[in-house]
Amino acid sequence: MQSTHYCLHRMPEVRMSDPFVLDDISSIQQRFADLGYVADRALALTLKLAGDLQKPILLEGEAGVGKTEVAKVLADVLDTPLIRLQCYEGLDANHALYEWNYARQILHIRMAEHDAAARATLEATIFDDRFLLNRPLLAAIRHPGPRPAVLLIDEIDRADEEFEAFLLEVLSDYQVTVPEIGTFKAVQPPYVILTSNRTRELNDALKRRCLYLWVDYPGADKEREIILRRLPALDATLAARIATTMQTLRRIDFYKRPGIAETLDWSRALLGLGIAEVTPDVLLDTAGVLLKHRDDIVRLHDADLERLLAGEAPATTTSHQVY
Repeated sequence: MQSTHYCLHRMPEVRMSDPFVLDDISSIQQRFADLGYVADRALALTLKLAGDLQKPILLEGEAGVGKTEVAKVLADVLDTPLIRLQCYEGLDANHALYEWNYARQILHIRMAEHDAAARATLEATIFDDRFLLNRPLLAAIRHPGPRPAVLLIDEIDRADEEFEAFLLEVLSDYQVTVPEIGTFKAVQPPYVILTSNRTRELNDALKRRCLYLWVDYPGADKEREIILRRLPALDATLAARIATTMQTLRRIDFYKRPGIAETLDWSRALLGLGIAEVTPDVLLDTAGVLLKHRDDIVRLHDADLERLLAGEAPATTTSHQVY
């Protein structure tokens, strides 16, 4: 079958006066803040450059520091769909790109058996758009607008290296090829955000196609601001104490240090329980909200919690990241 080049109908161009265009760093920060995400200048600048250069963003960092949330908030800021591809070992192109609706194809074949005219054109019609199931990558490429979709390729480090190689065509030219039909090229390239917990090193060819940003744990002041933006009903003094406690906990050599996701879960838990002060008993009672490994909880029980809550946890740690 001869390959055909497809292009979506061109939508009206988005002008720089459009309030959803990422054209100013401070306004990006403000829009994110309005939705409860405290974006620093480095993140806002990277988002602007991604739009200007039409390049994907690779966000690396520990689990739970807010990488995935960037894509979710960006989709809300742009008022456009979020299309998510969750990566895992063994993920292949068919599950990420497209599949054929075999049930409908078989039904079409059986119906054609009773129609001479349909039988004559059966081979030409069995592989057409009616039977094509768009998976995340193709759905993002074919999104009709009026604004580009946000494509989240989450935890790319969990996928195989072969899948990384497959992504190169998508991230280089924002196009995908369906052998039975042809090539689909986006008129409006999607905003692409890849996240990685760095469980393995990614291929250099993939990295070269991306803007890179390391997302670190927030400082105490930023973490307190995040808590209060997400949970305005929480007492400001308690929010500050939670933020300080989280900073101290992360200085302990846990197997999995708690991230901002755990901070917010813990804050909601304390708010729901009506707790106004963080004490050793409160910390131990709610340890399962913060720590997700038995050995980490045992280590917390063995720690001097009075000193820990006073900010005197060990200052040196052994990193569990894979480099």
